[in-house]
Formats: sequence, C-alpha cells, structure tokens
Amino acid sequence: MNPLLKTISLLILCFALTHNVVAQNQDMVIVKGGVYIPLYGIDSTAIKIDSFLMDIYPVSNSMFSIFLQKYPEWKRNTVKRLFADKNYLMLWETNDNPGNLLLPNAPVTNVSWFAAKKYCECLGKRLPTVDEWEYAAMADEHTADARKKETYNQYILDWYESPKSFNNVIGSTFKNYWGIYDLHGLVWEWTMDFNSVLISGESRKDVDKDSNLFCGSAAVGASDLMNYAAFMRYAFRGSVKARYAIKNLGFRCAKDL
Repeated sequence: MNPLLKTISLLILCFALTHNVVAQNQDMVIVKGGVYIPLYGIDSTAIKIDSFLMDIYPVSNSMFSIFLQKYPEWKRNTVKRLFADKNYLMLWETNDNPGNLLLPNAPVTNVSWFAAKKYCECLGKRLPTVDEWEYAAMADEHTADARKKETYNQYILDWYESPKSFNNVIGSTFKNYWGIYDLHGLVWEWTMDFNSVLISGESRKDVDKDSNLFCGSAAVGASDLMNYAAFMRYAFRGSVKARYAIKNLGFRCAKDL
C-alpha cells in the first residue's frame, strides 16, 4: 500500500476508535477514588474505592425506548418472567413507548435488575457497585462527603415524602461535587452487586441473596444511629428481588476508568 494512503488509513482508524470511546463515555464524569466507611459492615471497615466513571444522569424513558428497539427481547410483551415480574414497564403506553403519561426525559422506572444490567452492558458499561454508588452519593453540591450535614440528610428525608418524583425530568435535582445529578431526590437506583453489604451473621435475612440488589437514598454510616434516612432505605431494600420492577426504582451506568 502507498505509504501516504497507509498513514491516512491509520489516522481514520484511530479517529474511529477514539470516537467510539468518546461516544460510550458521553455524559459520564470521573469520580476520583478514595476511602469511605460503608453503611453497614464488619467493624465499619474503611473501603478503598478506585477512580471510576459514572453517568451524570439516570437512564431516561426515551433512552430505554431506544434500547428496546435494538433488543426487542426486553420489551414488556416479550421479556422472560424469569428476568422481570408483571410490573415491568407497567406504566408505559405500549410495549416499547412510554406514551404521554410519562415524560420522555424522566428516569425510566419499573425495570428489573436484569434489564438494567443488560442495558449498561450493551453500551460497554456496567451498573455501579454498591460501594461506588455510596461513595459518589455522599457528596452534596460543595463537598465530597456531606453525610454529617443535617441539611443534607433532611433533604433526603423530605424526598421520601415526595413519592411521585419518578416522573420529574432528569437533572432537576442538584449537581453534586462530582458533577452528577439526581443521586438523591428523583428515584432509587439499582447497583451491580447484591451481596456486598453484610448484615449480622445472626440475621435470618442473610440467606436472602437478592436483598441488596439496589442502592438509593442516603449514603451514610450506620454508626450514626440518628440517621433515619439510611435505616429507611434498608427497610425498603429488604423485600426487593432481582426481577422486581418498582415505579420509583431506576438506574444509571458506570464504567471502569
């Protein structure tokens, strides 16, 4: 091949590969790693978090509709009941369109963990781990760890009293320290690992491997017994299974840096 043509071909290939990476990382930000103490754990052991990428916004109805066009096996009328219960996309007008009752730029909800996981994988991403989600969600607008601020925790408790926030547009809450919106105040969110948060070994609930499939609400340490928001979250989490689809439970994607 002509050396000039070969050089041009290599440049085009490099541009294409770079463009693909940029497209996959679109609307993501870097969350710089660090150390944090998880909500519940043995002796509140500090956990090291590596830097990672996280979606700025939760996945919207319109984005999930595009996914369904490409992967029709995940539509409401075709999804296997092993992977989603009868509430899956139950508020949508059709099998692949949210219709007029739900805003296209509101977060998609009534999706199972299996569907959320598949969506992220199809974009070359993944669901965030519990620890990654908790770490990112500690932040308010100005600080990376706002867990001890009464105003921050009160904001989350006030959100609990607004059950219809799932149909608000994405980006309608504050942008946190990392540049991420809606970790609190819009919907609760699925996470990748369902068994990473340990409850007491004497608890009968330890045998329920699906009980920690999602993460939402306040990212605060259980050592703070006054933090009612955290305990409310765990009470809600206890009854959730991977195939459940709940109207205030959505998701966003993450990616290794």
